[in-house]
Amino acid sequence: MNTIAIENRKIEKSIPAWIVLVLAAACGLIAANLYYAQPLIGPISSELGLSSGAAGLIVTLAQIGYGLGLLFLVPLGDILENRKLVVTLLIATAAVLAGAAAVHSAAPFLIISLLIGLGSVGAQVLVPYAAHLSPDATRGRNVGNVMSGLLLGIMLARPVASLIAEYMGWRAVYYLSSAAILVLAFVLARVLPARQPTNATPYSALIGSMLRLLRTTPILQRRAIYHACLFGTFSLFWTTVPLLMTGPTFHFSQTEVAIFALVGVSGAAAAPVAGRLADRGWIRPGTAIALALALVSVVLPLLIQGGSTFALIVLVVAAILLDMGVSANLVLGQRAIFSLGAEYRSRLNGLFMAIFFAGGAVGSALGGWAYAAGGWEAALWIGIALPALALIYFATERQA
Repeated sequence: MNTIAIENRKIEKSIPAWIVLVLAAACGLIAANLYYAQPLIGPISSELGLSSGAAGLIVTLAQIGYGLGLLFLVPLGDILENRKLVVTLLIATAAVLAGAAAVHSAAPFLIISLLIGLGSVGAQVLVPYAAHLSPDATRGRNVGNVMSGLLLGIMLARPVASLIAEYMGWRAVYYLSSAAILVLAFVLARVLPARQPTNATPYSALIGSMLRLLRTTPILQRRAIYHACLFGTFSLFWTTVPLLMTGPTFHFSQTEVAIFALVGVSGAAAAPVAGRLADRGWIRPGTAIALALALVSVVLPLLIQGGSTFALIVLVVAAILLDMGVSANLVLGQRAIFSLGAEYRSRLNGLFMAIFFAGGAVGSALGGWAYAAGGWEAALWIGIALPALALIYFATERQA
């Protein structure tokens, strides 16, 4: 066994809990960069002179950049030293975020939005890295803990950005994030153990192998489809529920919407629980529960509508259940695909994330269209259809 393999084996046996905590916090800070702009589209477009029709490009380009990063940067984790790769991505992202705060015209900001999405995939290098560092008996638990940090970052990004922008302006969001990412790069460079993959595949062959991996890996196909459906409903819900709450039904302010979003964050607690279920071999029943939770979460507000206090409580419960289902299913899916082989773990994660992220983009677009065409009820019916389709497909899965 060569020296690199021996060192990697030592690391895998000795991951301390505090490193898992650092990885969770890092993933949350990195992933949040992708979502800060969503509640800030109005003030950003107004100040930079973007038309209402072009304002949506701020988020769309970030999503495109993220998708490109998942397909072309995350796979580098299979051939490059992981710590150095992440730190390099973070330093570049910090510079880009500072640029977003400094520019005063629309075109450079849109280009920077694409680059922010591209750099945000550093979190998806860290997730398989955590799996590499973990022995098989605790891999699900550690991945679940790291994913809970990532999900908290995603869920907290919107309300935090709204609150900072309200008191300090939207540019402060990007300046503060740039500083936080730069500090994070320094911390990770100091505390994370190195992890050098033994794979010597050239980059061109690495990228070329991804289609073959997708075509020949049924577990990846299934887990990606399950989560694309759930993430589609998640994106649909969080795209349309602010429209409902700020509209004539509830008359919420942006601060009140931010508080509502913060309540939903509690659903991320399902991630480490799902990881423990996966470590005990309960991925299949855990998946059934996660899919069912997502379905119930959109059925409830369809049954109880209106602007009453009870209807608002139902919305809060729905948000928590939906976040629980999505968090749990994400961890169960990653635990399943990370068990397939260490040598292509980053590529599998990149494919998995890219597919379900595309599902989220479709869900968000369908939600906005349905809400404009038929209101909240029309959006909910689409939200119900997606996890229902996932459950039907799940019913065809054979017990291994």
